[in-house]
Amino acid sequence: MRKAMEGPVTRPRPDARTLINEVLDPGSWKSWDQTPVDPAEPGSDYARELAAVRERSGYDESVLTGEGLLDGRRVAVVVCEFSFLAGSIGVAAAERLVTAVERATKEGLPLLAAPASGGTRMQEGALAFVQMVKITAAVAAHRAAGLPYVVYLRHPTTGGVFASWGSLAHLTAAEPGALVGFLGPRVYEALYGEPFPEGVQRAENLYEHGLIDAVVSAGDLRDIAIRALAVLCAPRRAARSEPERPAEAAPADAWESITRSRRSDRPGVRALLKLAATDVTPLNGTGTGENDPGLLLALARFGTAPAVVLGQDRRGQRAVAPLGPAGLRVARRGVRLAAELDLPLVSVIDTGGAALSKESEEGGLAAEIARSLSDLVMLEAPTVCLLLGEGAGGAALALLPADRVLCAQHAWLSPLPPEGASALLHRSTEFAPQVAAAQGVRSADLERDGIVDRVIPELPDAADEPEEFCGRVARALEYEIAGLMATPSADRMRARLARYRDLGRIE
Repeated sequence: MRKAMEGPVTRPRPDARTLINEVLDPGSWKSWDQTPVDPAEPGSDYARELAAVRERSGYDESVLTGEGLLDGRRVAVVVCEFSFLAGSIGVAAAERLVTAVERATKEGLPLLAAPASGGTRMQEGALAFVQMVKITAAVAAHRAAGLPYVVYLRHPTTGGVFASWGSLAHLTAAEPGALVGFLGPRVYEALYGEPFPEGVQRAENLYEHGLIDAVVSAGDLRDIAIRALAVLCAPRRAARSEPERPAEAAPADAWESITRSRRSDRPGVRALLKLAATDVTPLNGTGTGENDPGLLLALARFGTAPAVVLGQDRRGQRAVAPLGPAGLRVARRGVRLAAELDLPLVSVIDTGGAALSKESEEGGLAAEIARSLSDLVMLEAPTVCLLLGEGAGGAALALLPADRVLCAQHAWLSPLPPEGASALLHRSTEFAPQVAAAQGVRSADLERDGIVDRVIPELPDAADEPEEFCGRVARALEYEIAGLMATPSADRMRARLARYRDLGRIE
């Protein structure tokens, strides 16, 4: 979603009304605003300042609220106007914001927010400062109602606005080159006598650190919001027709499957989304300052079925580093998103194993595996796991728990990479093929043991027929998700817990 790295933008930035017109369907905007109650004492300097800025800017407050259509979908919108006292939030602006968010919640509308603000209105002091709590409470209630919240950070967004309702979105984008940070650089320089480090508070740097999901223009924001809401607001039902079952290829032994799964041209999660999904919206990082190229997080639809997709990305793991604890924290962001919006979750396993390093140990790899297992086992939303390729060790196990587990014919699951298991058992890696066969790691073995519910054929290899294979996977995912969405949550949970309780149970 991100454009190429850019420096500060020099072209004119859209004001609030221009942004609304660029993003919403033409002619669909309806204002919700009433004349604000003036917080200034009549005749005071502040009252004169408000009168002057209203005349100069053409706005009556620093915030506009209302509704419109986004590709025909009704959405609530709150937008800051920086030309009105630097977009600052005082009591009247906060009341306007909260009233709009509460109305969006009551009417069941997704909310699109576009702040551009220096933060609290200094002329109103402490009372204005604590309005951020009131706004945050309204946004939290909107999210608790299971309604999507999308934020577009504009230049500049700093202070209490960024530290409250600007940082609570399910999906966060930012304007190219926008100044986005907690402490405004002018304040920093006044307090510490030196400039704030160059580039730290730029939108592009926040993206690189996994704090926001995209850096895009207002025009591109419209497209992203349309795609994201197509998933986030999708009906929690989908078409269900049994996927075709093509003639299966001849069974492969364990080592042949392992060798095939390691082909560099084998389709991974990126190919699956590109070839067989729609309305794909990548998300970026944990949202709390971490990222991992080995874990892809996205919104997508498989046929009519919406999903949060968290997938181990073979390309990222091979080009940069094995999956580390940050990758599992990215995955857990996806789990939280699915839980809050009651969206089906698809986890995709394709890993040669987790990173074995000092950094991973100190970063809490084992604890993150445990938390991921716990989150997935107890997630009330529908869950489907797809074993797509390699499935080695704890990194694979961390994404396994699900209501339904699908497995590509040449995918596999093992406590360790076969070479590692061989070294542990025989003090040599040369017995890896025999160990893999004995451990029952291939798809047929996993299905026999109740670990896997459905095997997706490769004819003869996913790498030789990527489009056809990804199509089969997508149709199987749609079928399974549709069935789970039609099942009451309590029944799904009982079945999931029984499934893992009974694995390997001896009567």
